[in-house]
Amino acid sequence: MYFVRTAGERDLEKVRALLVESFHATYDGLHGKARVDELTAQLFSPAALKARLVRKDAEFLVADDGRTIGGMGYAAMSQELTKTVMLHLLYIAPALQRQGIGRDVFAELETCFPDAEIMRLEVEPQNAAAIAFYHAHGFTEVGRNENSGAGQSGIPSLIFEKPLEGR
Repeated sequence: MYFVRTAGERDLEKVRALLVESFHATYDGLHGKARVDELTAQLFSPAALKARLVRKDAEFLVADDGRTIGGMGYAAMSQELTKTVMLHLLYIAPALQRQGIGRDVFAELETCFPDAEIMRLEVEPQNAAAIAFYHAHGFTEVGRNENSGAGQSGIPSLIFEKPLEGR
């Protein structure tokens, strides 16, 4: 059984391995292995993960069973949008998907930002599994980002939002 908890510095290498594995499983078929290697090297370097971990207006969670990190989530208050929390990362190990781990990480993230009224995220338009997950958890599509895309990847993304009232 996986328990959701706040990530610590000792988790970062396992989180990085999880993110690299998940990104390759999700995006190699869409963008090619070389492009995914570039993205993961940039987005999930040890320094980039550490910066997320120490950010004060953010929450970095892991799903841990005592041996492995099976999933992770990262959200932070928006610097541009008032009362809006941005869900930046929600990834579950490919072999562990569809077991409720993502639901549990997401549910915990929803409670971490009491001043937020909206949760917002960007998702790759061809990532049907993620889009289905977000629809099932109350998100609706509100726009499209043609320029920077999710995680500043340069890949266009869909923008989804969910009101957080009545959590």
